[in-house]
Amino acid sequence: KLLIKDLKVDEVPLRIYQPKWPPTGKRRGILYFHGGAGTFGSIRAFERICCYIAKKCNSVVVSVGYRLAPEHPYPGQYFDCLNATLYFMRNLEEYHVDPALVIISGDSCGANFATVICQILLNKRDLPKVRAQVLLYPGLQGLDFHLPSYQQNASVPILFRKLVIYFCFRYLNKEPTVLEDVIQSCHVPESMKRKYKKWISADIIPDEFKIRGYVPQKSTSYKPEVHEAIKEILGITFSPLLAEDSIISQLPESYIATCEFDVLRDDGLLYKKRLEDNGVRVTWYHSENGFHGILAFFGYGVFSFSSAKKIMDSIVNYINSL
Repeated sequence: KLLIKDLKVDEVPLRIYQPKWPPTGKRRGILYFHGGAGTFGSIRAFERICCYIAKKCNSVVVSVGYRLAPEHPYPGQYFDCLNATLYFMRNLEEYHVDPALVIISGDSCGANFATVICQILLNKRDLPKVRAQVLLYPGLQGLDFHLPSYQQNASVPILFRKLVIYFCFRYLNKEPTVLEDVIQSCHVPESMKRKYKKWISADIIPDEFKIRGYVPQKSTSYKPEVHEAIKEILGITFSPLLAEDSIISQLPESYIATCEFDVLRDDGLLYKKRLEDNGVRVTWYHSENGFHGILAFFGYGVFSFSSAKKIMDSIVNYINSL
């Protein structure tokens, strides 16, 4: 049912999925950035998701095989995703895509890339405006690893809290020698904690998400050497949740999916609130039984989870509503 084409743009592999039936009008165009902590994952691993969306939404889906860290150094992944996006947006005519219906999406770190690309594109006045961003269990900040979801799900497969921070180090090509200090927020200067408390804090998380054994963190002392070792994770590129309101308020309508059993759940909840506070329309889907990375199992028959199918159908319904 699909035409599938592989090509390279600036050394970055793309796989483009198009319905075989002739278009009755212009189609939606969807960019998809896969998850994998920026260090693993591939176009092939997320093929079933992209095929499903292309068929169910009668859309052209462009899956981006950005090059992986640490072999391809950070922040090269963002440039790969940006270059792929610019190529697609400049060639919409070729794919019969409506310039008013371009959607940027991704899961996990891919949702982080999608968030950053949407923020960068606000300055590109010569391109079509992005219609929507679709963010699936996004990781959006490296400031606070003691949010309720990080505490509650610290040992829940497949993404443990320590693993998140280990992947941060690997992604940035650094030795994880100060991992325990980062868990305790020793890498964040006091001035930064104060400045961003209004956006990143357990106080902002709705109470219903704290009932599963959340304990407020005791204050810890700042260690300059820890900050120096991993300061990149506090940058806007790595932590787009820290972007100023002047940026957030210009972003397109958004869809955010979160999973209850996911350390990154609260990143999604905090971004949802920030967008809504800035007048951006948000459609939110919360999977009560979902865990991080659940969509990687989608379409694998007996290994698939009903919660993954529900998330996928929610995404499809949202895209079809645009």
